[in-house]
Amino acid sequence: MHVVATAGHVDHGKSTLVKALTGQEPDRLAEEKRRGLSIRLGYCWTRLDRVGDVAFVDVPGHERFLATTLSGLGPVPAVMFVVAADDPWMPQAAEHLAALDALDVRHGVLVVTRADLADPAPALAAARAQLARTSLAGARAVTVSGWTGAGLDDLRGALTDMLGALPAPDPDAPVRLWADRRFHVHGTGTVVTGTLPAGTIRAGDRLDAGGTRVRVRHVESLGRRVEEARGTARVALDLGGRVPESVGHDSVLVTPGAFWPTSRLDVRLRGDDDPPERPLLHVGALAAAVHLRPLGEGYARLTLDRPLPLRHDDRAVLRDPGGRRLWGVQVLDPDPPELRRRGSARRRVEELATLDGGMAAVLRLRGQARRSVLARQGFGDALDAARPRPLATGDWLLAADRAVVLADRLGDLVTRAADGVTPAAAAAALGLPDPALVALLPTPALRHVDGRIVARTAPDPVDEPALTTLRSLLEPAPFTAPDAATLQEHGIDDGTLVRLAREGLVLRLAPGIVLLPGVVDDALARLAGLPQPFTASEARAALGTSRRVVLPLLAHLDRSGATVRLPDDRRRLRTEAPMRAH
Repeated sequence: MHVVATAGHVDHGKSTLVKALTGQEPDRLAEEKRRGLSIRLGYCWTRLDRVGDVAFVDVPGHERFLATTLSGLGPVPAVMFVVAADDPWMPQAAEHLAALDALDVRHGVLVVTRADLADPAPALAAARAQLARTSLAGARAVTVSGWTGAGLDDLRGALTDMLGALPAPDPDAPVRLWADRRFHVHGTGTVVTGTLPAGTIRAGDRLDAGGTRVRVRHVESLGRRVEEARGTARVALDLGGRVPESVGHDSVLVTPGAFWPTSRLDVRLRGDDDPPERPLLHVGALAAAVHLRPLGEGYARLTLDRPLPLRHDDRAVLRDPGGRRLWGVQVLDPDPPELRRRGSARRRVEELATLDGGMAAVLRLRGQARRSVLARQGFGDALDAARPRPLATGDWLLAADRAVVLADRLGDLVTRAADGVTPAAAAAALGLPDPALVALLPTPALRHVDGRIVARTAPDPVDEPALTTLRSLLEPAPFTAPDAATLQEHGIDDGTLVRLAREGLVLRLAPGIVLLPGVVDDALARLAGLPQPFTASEARAALGTSRRVVLPLLAHLDRSGATVRLPDDRRRLRTEAPMRAH
């Protein structure tokens, strides 16, 4: 399905045009019929060859209903922009166009109506000139008469071509449904409706609505009950009879755990002047009161009156509640830091200018973060191409340049401590949220002994011959750990291997099985050349070793977070595999 919003000045024929296309009446309230204008959002649908079902969201054109108009335009990817041949360019047309431009809507059809009442050429030229300065520049234009039907076939063709060029939404994306209506159906319960931009909703799904968990009993789309609805789609969700009043027409229903609710965000603004301190934020189908703090150079910090599931690159509209002015909003960081020092706003502007939507860019600013949280905040997975590559352990990511700085500070901490420091104490002193991150720091002069981080010392002289022997055995074939007979022949027992491992001079995988330090990077490079996932036998062949060595080595890689063991005992490399493992 496709969803198209209407836009344009009041009484320019939007509803008449939708009725002519669909055969359905979008204005269904008695007051709408009496006054001849739309008051609430109207919904109609039809079927077009080559693109299938098309739902229309008919928005009010009157200036008094701008908030309702914005709730209809917010979640919709395409628009039918309507102007009348027998009227000049009008204020609400300009207002609707400003909103569409603020939302960065790039797909639309310009329709000049009432071509039976006046020459459409002047209105067409004026409208094209206005659209040329916006995100709808170059939109295809047609002239029609909703009353006579002239030009409707051309309009259907233009809509078909425009909708056919829309990017296909991801059916596996998490659900974020901005509810635009809530009502009660006798014998059914509470129903909410909205435009689903992406993802899939099925009967039986559980969704989160501002901390309230609701269950979808049934799904309807275009007046029919369906097993599932895939974005883009108009949907009605039956939530049953026991739904709190807080789940209303201004709620947003999301896949649990897939979004990051935020009440503070840094944004880029687009507009001719500065917004007021207390504007309204229109996002999706809802409006929220916000406090705006200018940061400078077209950037601002917004503090919302309630948390919303917003992501990097979301588009929204700021509206002056005391006037008609609008500003475009692009969310850059939905989890910004505190601004406490003099000059921090200016530095923040410089930082925001570097955010490109990838995890690596935001990680450079934050220093460390959980990968799952960055994904919930809308930062794309682009770590493979990042240089220098971030370090990782489990879900944690650590920026490489921050790791170098922290490693120097850790060295100073250990030097000042007589008996070393614990990883937990080191994490607290370095401002790291998890002791696991301490293990990622590049500290060749330090080692872990009995749960503490201490300075590395030279090997005991008694162990130096054993270390020399091990190097001579392993350097030619780094993955062929000497067997028990070879170790016994050279007088090397497991106690010696334990002491050398404590000093970080060898990697002890299991009793009697050691490799040289640094071999893990070589192993990861070889395993990266295998089809993913891979078996233990494939890993053994790639490393040129035996099953005796490869199994404990793979177990070590699993524990360090470099590989993921699957239920069928195959493994794959993590895309954020650590640069080194201990």
